[in-house]
Amino acid sequence: MVARDIGVGDPERMAPPRVEDYVNNVLSSLKKEVISDLDVLQKDYPLFAAVNRAANQVSRHRGRIIFLEYVPPKPARKTLMLVGKGVTYDTGGADIKAGGVMAGMSRDKCGAAAVAGFMQIVNEQKPDDVHVIAALCMVRNSVGEESYVSDEIHTSRAGVRIRVGNTDAEGRMCMADALCRMKEIAIERQLPDPHLFTIATLTGHACISAGDGYSIAIDNSVAQKAGHARLLQETGQSFGEPFEVSVLRPDDFDFNKGKVIGEDIVQANNAPSTRTPRGHQIPAAFLIQVTGLDKHGLESNLPIKYTHIDIAASACVFPEIPTAAPIVALAKTHL
Repeated sequence: MVARDIGVGDPERMAPPRVEDYVNNVLSSLKKEVISDLDVLQKDYPLFAAVNRAANQVSRHRGRIIFLEYVPPKPARKTLMLVGKGVTYDTGGADIKAGGVMAGMSRDKCGAAAVAGFMQIVNEQKPDDVHVIAALCMVRNSVGEESYVSDEIHTSRAGVRIRVGNTDAEGRMCMADALCRMKEIAIERQLPDPHLFTIATLTGHACISAGDGYSIAIDNSVAQKAGHARLLQETGQSFGEPFEVSVLRPDDFDFNKGKVIGEDIVQANNAPSTRTPRGHQIPAAFLIQVTGLDKHGLESNLPIKYTHIDIAASACVFPEIPTAAPIVALAKTHL
């Protein structure tokens, strides 16, 4: 119910500050940290802050990153670290969604909603030996005089210089620095067997690639070696949450490489993902590149598992009630 309640909420009822209030109420027993101070966001979560810039001018729309943590009673055997895209309304920003395609964009927070719902299950089941940390990246992609625009260059938390190519590719921007922070936490605390996730209604390409009702799982090399996406697919098939599995290729990383002096990575091209070959794999590669996870692959001294889950085709068909995918498959696979 938590995932559906947040996901179905209109842009005002579930604006970022009200999501914080809601989570404080329904998940009161979990450890929490909320990052909402603008100076902190600009310093530590600069890509998120760029997306938040226009919305920050309206107090009831100001973005925040909500960290939740469940610490098991016994020594943990593994650690799940989930980052959810929580775009409470997506206008497209300066690259505005035109032609009537903006309706339903209050559902662009279903990734964060699913992460919150997963934390509700964790809080109820209280697994003995599974440590879980979550980040809900709640932001509104508004349009206005303070909107971030294409051609801007921002430096990510990991020190990677990003040139904005399309303000409607805000989902990867709002999650990237929180994902980087998860990587840092895993290393700093020496957490056992960490597995990082991003969950998002990220691309229209996922819808035309997999079809309605299917989530798409994309493993990095470390998670792929462990067979994670295939296991998630098998579990989802058994419990009514079907998955397709996509694989990252060198081309996906090459696509994002900077083209001119002053940029390391290009955030996106200026075409919709539906008209971009490999349009749902490329954002996963971007998230690996801008967070420094590319330095923690199979050949590194500290391999870290990472899985990106695109739920654009499975979260809901507006105006129907959100499905809460992929909570059941994740819970049955990992808890």
